Order: sequence, then structure tokens, then C-alpha cells
Amino acid sequence: MSSLTQFRTRLTAIGGVIVLLLVAGVWIALTQASAQSSAASKPAAHAAKKTAAKAPAGPLQLVSVTPAAHATGVKGTTPIKVQFSVPLAAGSPLPSVKPAVAGTWHGQGTSTLEFVPAKGFKELTRVTIKVPGGPMGVRSVSGGLLGNTVKEHFRTAAYQTARLDQLLAQLGYLPLSWSPAAGSTPPAAKDATAQLAAAYSAPRGQYTWASGYPAELHKFWLDGSTDGLVLKGAIMAFEADHGLTMDGIAGPEVWASVLKAVAAHDVNQHGYTYAVAKEGSPETLTIWHDGKVVLHTEANTGIPAAPTTLGTAPVYLRYYTQIMRGKNPDGTKYADRVYYVSYFRNGEAVHYYLRGSYGFPQSLGCVELPWNEAKKAWPYLTYGSLVSVNRGSQTPSSSPTDPTV
Repeated sequence: MSSLTQFRTRLTAIGGVIVLLLVAGVWIALTQASAQSSAASKPAAHAAKKTAAKAPAGPLQLVSVTPAAHATGVKGTTPIKVQFSVPLAAGSPLPSVKPAVAGTWHGQGTSTLEFVPAKGFKELTRVTIKVPGGPMGVRSVSGGLLGNTVKEHFRTAAYQTARLDQLLAQLGYLPLSWSPAAGSTPPAAKDATAQLAAAYSAPRGQYTWASGYPAELHKFWLDGSTDGLVLKGAIMAFEADHGLTMDGIAGPEVWASVLKAVAAHDVNQHGYTYAVAKEGSPETLTIWHDGKVVLHTEANTGIPAAPTTLGTAPVYLRYYTQIMRGKNPDGTKYADRVYYVSYFRNGEAVHYYLRGSYGFPQSLGCVELPWNEAKKAWPYLTYGSLVSVNRGSQTPSSSPTDPTV
């Protein structure tokens, strides 16, 4: 056997020779082991690339929060969206919302989370969205973390006065009725979510005046404005009926109570009243209730030294009886018992006071009535009822200089 054959046999015994190469006079042997190692290098490299592809892609990024940071005038029923750079893990912690309201988060396992409130946030509320960061915070599908906790906030809008008008009309506190526009469907009375949405965006519709009231009352109605005396009086009437502070301002308590009253169909039980005291010859007081004249009588207003203020204001204070105290024009003091008292301005009220006759200026600013007429007038002149004082046939004034409660 040649030496080459013997060499090949020995190599085969220790590992197996696949090939011998003679390069520059040097024999090079490739064993089976070295060949297998070379063949295995390709799938190993592929596996490494695949493993690298699954490695965390770095920190998770917060792309945006909607509504935008520091936004104002946002409807309280608007969904909140939080968008990230990559999808979140299915079990990732969720952002939190303050003040806490009932609602549902959607989009877990995606790059966009959306919070849909079940009812919504109240008006003029500062809403804070907190997105947790760090080891215990939100995490992506690849394990990436949000570096730091992020807080953003926005503020909700005010409710629309136009919607308050509609609701008070439905509850019977206005001398008008309201109906939705043709083809539109108003929110159901007991649907709290729909009612809140309508408070932020009043549905379209139209008003109809109740018949029988004098045309001069119309000038005190300003649709959608808080400046109208009809609305101010209606709010005061509602506040009085529901034990609220009677200031004629639609604050949070008023809105909450109005929405509750609508859901419960808790309507006005005392109707709508408008009264006009007319200075003339003779002086008179006329009262309209639910569109009908329920009283027309001679009355007394203030003497020239202590005249009754011209203009219109709502009744804000009532007594069955009291002792009125003050000073006469000559400086002397008086303390007189009166009955059936309805104040519509500071120091000015409709009430009974004994006189020998009525129909001309005799009081110190009040509107005085005979006993029977005062007794009849008092149940109608409830809180919020508008009382106008005018000269002769002039219509009542609603200028900004009129005193208000």
C-alpha cells in the first residue's frame, strides 16, 4: 500500500476525509467535521437575524393625545384618544382619566387607545389624562416602555343657554312652548348621555308663545341669552321650587336639577304669571296667569318724593305679613303692618295697605292694593314672576339700568 493510501485510511478512521487538495505542493485535508461546521453556519446566521428582529425596538413613544393639551371649549361627551408609536401589549396598563367617569377603553393591543365616556364630563371641568411610564407603565408588544409618565389636560365647554331655554319650556317655566325641528328627534327624557350631549349642543327647534299675554312681555324674551328677564325669572322660579339658592343664575346645581327634573317629568305646578302696574288715571294693576287676566284692579304707586321705580323685575321675596319700617319724606319713621307681600325690588313690593281709596300715587314706592285684591293677587305672584311698572300706556322698560335681584 502506498503511503498516500495509508494516510487516507488513517484520516478516515479519525474523522473521515472528504477530499485531499494539493495546493502549492501541500496536501490539505477536509474532514467531515469541518464540512458539517461549514454547512451549519448558514442556518445559524439566519436564526441570529430572526432573533435580532424580535428584539425590543427601543423605548415606546407617545405620539398624541386628543383632545389636545390645554384645549378649551371641549364637549364633555367627546371620546379621548391616546396614540403610541407602536402597538401596545394586550395586557399593558391603561391610561387614567380624572375626574373619574364611567366609560370604556377600546383598542387594547393596537397603537391607539380610545376612551368613550358612558355619560360624559360636566361643563367647565378640567379633565386630566395620565399615561403611566417607567417599569410599571404602558408597554409595547416588543417589550418597549414609555420612559416617563405623561399628564395632559383639557377643559370642557359651558352648557348652552339655548338648551336651558328648551328644557325650562318643556318643564312649563316659560310662557312659550318648544318643539324640535321637522325631521329631528330630541333626546329622550331619561337618556342621561343624550341629554348631556344636547346641553353642549342644543338641538334645532322653534318656540311658540302661549296666547293671551300682552305683546310687551315678548321684549323680555331673548332666545339663547342669559340677559332676558323671562329666563331669569324662570330660573328663579325653578330654584324656589327645588330648594336652591334663588339668584336667577344657571350654575352647576341648577343644571343638574333641571336635567333631573326632565328625566322625572317634574314640571312646574304653579303656572306662569306676569303683572303690570300702570301709572295713570286711575293707577291700576293687571295680572295675567297662564295667558288669562286673573286680576285687574285699582292700585297705588309712589308719591313724587318716593316714586315707584319704572321697569321690570322678578319677584324674589314673599311674606304673608310683615311690619314694614322706614322713613317718611319728612324724616319721621314709620312701622306699618302689611299683608300679602311680594317684593320685586329692594324696598318695593305689591301688598295690601289700608287706604280710604285707591288709583293714584299714595305709597312710598310700593304697589298698594285693597284687601280682597291683594289676597287674590298673592298666590299668583310667586317667585320669579315678572312685575312691570310703567307710565300710562307705555310698555315696560328692560334697559340695563333696571334694578335686578
